[in-house]
Amino acid sequence: MASGAASGPSRPDPSGESGHVLSAEEHAEYERLRTASQTRRRRLRCVAASVLLVLTLVLAPLAAVAVWVHDTVTDTGRYVQTVAPLASAPAVQNALVNRLTDRVVAQVDVPSVTASVTKLLADNGAPPRVVDASKALTGPLRSAVQTVVHRTIDRVVTSDAFQQAWVASNRRAQSAVVGMLTGEGQGALKAEGDTVQLDIGVVVDQVQKRLVDAGFKQASAIPQIDRSVTLFRTDELHKAQNAMRLLDIAGTWLPVLTLAAAAAAVWAAPAHRVMLIVTSLGVGAMMIVLLVALAVVRRVYLDSVPPTTLPPDAASVIFDTFVRFLRDSARTLIVVSVITALAAYLYGPSRAARAVRSTAQRGATAAGRGLIRAGVDTGHGGQWLAAHRSWTTGVTIGAGALALVLWNHPTVGVVALVLLLVVVVLAVTGVLAAATGPTATVGRADASTP
Repeated sequence: MASGAASGPSRPDPSGESGHVLSAEEHAEYERLRTASQTRRRRLRCVAASVLLVLTLVLAPLAAVAVWVHDTVTDTGRYVQTVAPLASAPAVQNALVNRLTDRVVAQVDVPSVTASVTKLLADNGAPPRVVDASKALTGPLRSAVQTVVHRTIDRVVTSDAFQQAWVASNRRAQSAVVGMLTGEGQGALKAEGDTVQLDIGVVVDQVQKRLVDAGFKQASAIPQIDRSVTLFRTDELHKAQNAMRLLDIAGTWLPVLTLAAAAAAVWAAPAHRVMLIVTSLGVGAMMIVLLVALAVVRRVYLDSVPPTTLPPDAASVIFDTFVRFLRDSARTLIVVSVITALAAYLYGPSRAARAVRSTAQRGATAAGRGLIRAGVDTGHGGQWLAAHRSWTTGVTIGAGALALVLWNHPTVGVVALVLLLVVVVLAVTGVLAAATGPTATVGRADASTP
């Protein structure tokens, strides 16, 4: 560039103050300084884009977790939707039935009942053999009591009424969930020292009422037993509560900050399209890391729960139920990231991208010509679409992205639906732009002529 400029007419001084004409040496020095300046600016932009990219990748999983915590804790409908399946999970039902049966039977003094029967028989002159045999009734009587109690509790826990009571109690206990995560207040789900416990008082009351109705009158005399089930125990509960509190507060702003950092990284990078691909794939990779981290946490959680506290199958169901929406969000973000990276790649100069665009254009042109042969001519509307192809494409893609942003808790199915609609709209506008007849073709040729 410098040698070509030296052989032509000299350029004026960029200051324009004295009208001095640059010599070949001065012009070469000017070009060198300008190139050096551009290189420095490019390096600064690369550094800024790299920093913003790292910030985006760090914030992405935190934002996903923060949104999940915020929605689960503060949205009553979302929380109820999260915990409702626990009432119908067989593993959880079996754990509750066995735990409640053991606690109820433990409150029945079977030896005392057996002693009363023995004394009654003796006082009424029963034969000594009968009196002695009555002393062996403790085991069979305990088994009978356990069978009756277990059957009654099982009917309660597996009934639709229990599931409705479960949903209603959890809806009322939404504030208690907030209290557990923030370490404030008490409710159905609460923190006691280093343990997280679930209050099952509603179930106990129903079981006691069913036992009385079934003729087991002594159930009305059952004292107020412990009505809480320990879900898990951890020495890090207070740290987890502090972390959850911070994530809950940041639930609204972390996603905004993450999107802003990603957009700034793409804008600051010298190659916007390449940075968009890198950012999208990076966010998708971080979501995979989040899924792996959830799998690790699940394993740690299951190993930390003693089987005597909670059966492994019930513990697995509880964990999977509570984090399923977070997993769904991570999978959805992976799909969105892949689609974004693929779209950016298809708009690039690579041979494969050009081949895809060329194939799509030929298909739209063929379909448009088919409409023309069928007597359908889009006229000025088609000409406008053809003249503003980039603008209409950008609006369509932007509308799809906006739909995903405004959609409440989008899933992979929702992303697939929006993607299908965007592709259909792009295909339809391409066909309509091609079905404009000879006039539009000449107009596009004239418009492309410099």
